[in-house]
This record gives sequence, structure tokens and C-alpha cells, in this order.
Amino acid sequence: MQSVQETETFGVAIVTVEERMRGWLAVIAKEQSALRQVVGYRELTLLFEFYHEFEIAPFDEVAARNFERLRGQKLRIGTRDLKIAATDLVNNAVLLSANRADFERVPGLRVENWLE
Repeated sequence: MQSVQETETFGVAIVTVEERMRGWLAVIAKEQSALRQVVGYRELTLLFEFYHEFEIAPFDEVAARNFERLRGQKLRIGTRDLKIAATDLVNNAVLLSANRADFERVPGLRVENWLE
């Protein structure tokens, strides 16, 4: 990301943030011991600190309508991934993901994998 022009904006779909939060909240919820929950709470705090640097793209009414339209096309892609794709399409954004196989099924979505 450091090699990209300063005029570029990096953002993250709120659905991505939700997915990551759900993971750490599940870790916290399954532990009975408060001491064992500390790691989950620490990671949740780091998650908020990490995403503080990014613009958060909302899943708003326009994205929701786009999601419903895409879902009607019966694409073989998970619900949350389809919500992320709908959000990116609405924002005319390039989706950065290592999961090209699924996201490339979405018509009009621009996908790049910077890990390759």
C-alpha cells in the first residue's frame, strides 16, 4: 500500500469488519474464564486500532439493493462475500482479496490479489 499514490483512498467494507469482529467475539464468548478471555479482548482492541486507519464503506440502502440484485443472479458465492462485492460495486472500488475464485464470479467487480 505504501507504493500506491497518495491520492488513492484505502477502505474496508463494514461487512469485512463485522466478519473479523464476529471471530474475536466468538473466542471471547466460548471462554468461561475471564483470564482466558483476555486474548480475545486484546485482539478485538487491535482490530479497532487497525481499522482506524481506513475509510469504512457502509452497507447502506444502495448496497443492500445491489446485494439483492446480485443474489437474484444465483451466483455461487457466500452471503457476506456477496455483501462485500455489492458494497465495492456501489463505491466503484477495486476489491483486494486473495479469494479471487469467488469474487471473480461477480459481474463488473474488479478484483486484485496483491499477495501474488
